[in-house]
Amino acid sequence: MSGIWQTHFRNTIQSLKGRHLHRSPRSIESGIGAKTTVSGREVLLFCSNDYLGLAGDPQLKAAARQALEKWGTGAGASRLVSGNLSLYEDLEARLAAFKGTEAALVFSTGYAAHLGTIPAFAGDGDLILSDALNHASIVDACRLSRARVAVYPHRDVEAVEHLLKTRSGEGRILVVTDGVFSMDGDLAPLVELARCCEQYDALLLVDDAHGTGVLGARGRGAVEQLGVCSSNIVHMGTFSKALGGLGGFIAGTQSMRDYLVNQARTLIYSTGLPPATLAANREALRVVDEQPERRTHLRMLEETLRSGLQTLGYAVPDDPTPIVPVLVGAEEAALDLSAFLWERGIFVPAIRPPTVPEGACRLRISVSAAHDVSHVEALLAALDEAVGDRITRCLERVAERRVCLPGPGCVL
Repeated sequence: MSGIWQTHFRNTIQSLKGRHLHRSPRSIESGIGAKTTVSGREVLLFCSNDYLGLAGDPQLKAAARQALEKWGTGAGASRLVSGNLSLYEDLEARLAAFKGTEAALVFSTGYAAHLGTIPAFAGDGDLILSDALNHASIVDACRLSRARVAVYPHRDVEAVEHLLKTRSGEGRILVVTDGVFSMDGDLAPLVELARCCEQYDALLLVDDAHGTGVLGARGRGAVEQLGVCSSNIVHMGTFSKALGGLGGFIAGTQSMRDYLVNQARTLIYSTGLPPATLAANREALRVVDEQPERRTHLRMLEETLRSGLQTLGYAVPDDPTPIVPVLVGAEEAALDLSAFLWERGIFVPAIRPPTVPEGACRLRISVSAAHDVSHVEALLAALDEAVGDRITRCLERVAERRVCLPGPGCVL
């Protein structure tokens, strides 16, 4: 490799390290669960998106094994060639019934679902309105679309309405939002957004990756949780979080599905998902329907964690989701707090830019139905200890006449 490229790689890595933004993934050496072996050490896992504890569930494993024996290890081709196994058709029928739509379409990942769908929906002459805190896959898909993109302030319905009122041109309008925002755990104002979209003939695409399986009386997601009634919504979600598998999906009308089969490049040019994955995804939908106690247990753990953190003085939101951010502020402070928990057998990585804005570094704690109350109590005890440790270190800095700058949400 040429020296120019090697120098570029080394300089970039050095710059990231100097700004406390360098990342190295830890080795996960056992199945995902409440306790997991990470880099040779068993730790409490409080950073997984396996909200219902299905990633290691025996029922999903059994379904995957049966499909593996019958169908083999791979689909062999894209879905429009020879990779459209009948498992896909059964899964999509069940998924449409689950989401209450006419049809559904499964992609290889949630990222691929956005990269295929959004550019297929909007292009030259069209307008996309996107929430400022939408997931990176939405941001990238909007860039690929070649449509005009207007980013509105987070959850600001008035800004959306203003943009819709004052738009120029005659193209189509797509409004895109996360249902549950992945780093803050807050909900989009879907009732109000749906009303605006109906009034101005815009299509609303809701990314419910972090709500599907978790929110609502039947686990249908943020749309069910908020009681949104609109036929003008396209539902996006994933199997890779609460449903314990892999794959993204879009749910809506039959004509929309047919359109995407012919227009979504990430579907047309991607090999189909493995049979074992499709079978496990299908089994997960059944489990969500038949075992609502998983959501009940999860909600109890969420409330226990939030209440405990608030008692300790941490500023945390009250949204009914398994995502509980502990805002720290600076990159180094977030790394310090993560390392403090790691030393006590708890794994919660620091979340830093570009995943979150500058000055908004945090620990993104996520709860799973695989946890029990004792696990949450252990986490709270460690964070309680961290408060005292941080006060001590700040006092030491003051004594040394060094400046201590707590970030947003700092417990001090």
